[in-house]
Amino acid sequence: MTLGMVYALLGAALAVLLAGAGSSIGVGIAGRAAAGVVTEDPSKFAKVLIMQLFPGTQGIYGLLVGFITLSKIGLLGGEAASIDNNTGLLILAACLPIAVVGLISGKAQGQTSAASIGIVAKKPDQFGKAMLFPAMVETYAILALLISILSVTAIEV
Repeated sequence: MTLGMVYALLGAALAVLLAGAGSSIGVGIAGRAAAGVVTEDPSKFAKVLIMQLFPGTQGIYGLLVGFITLSKIGLLGGEAASIDNNTGLLILAACLPIAVVGLISGKAQGQTSAASIGIVAKKPDQFGKAMLFPAMVETYAILALLISILSVTAIEV
């Protein structure tokens, strides 16, 4: 295995690990708020569950970039490519947007979801408006996902 392959694998691993960690943190934050609401009013379970699920998308995005990267370097359904150091570093750099933004936005989205869960607790009829706040954070995770996918797929292996 070349050092270039190690760099490429590190990129895939960071995309999955950091974005997944962001989602775990965010879902945990929102889950604590959701549990408090459901304790008081179990009929709000479905609405707060949706809010809790929002921060989970960053982990999915990181996993997607990880799969695309592993496929690109031939470790999924193919023969491992011979990757030089520069190409490996390029792949690592291409995975960083979703890795870093996934970590940060997952936590931020969990905090925003928790605040929106508070809205639903007091004013359930405002569910639609409350959903917009965590959705705004999602925008930046999607932008990072797009940059990572476009970058990884554009690199010649």
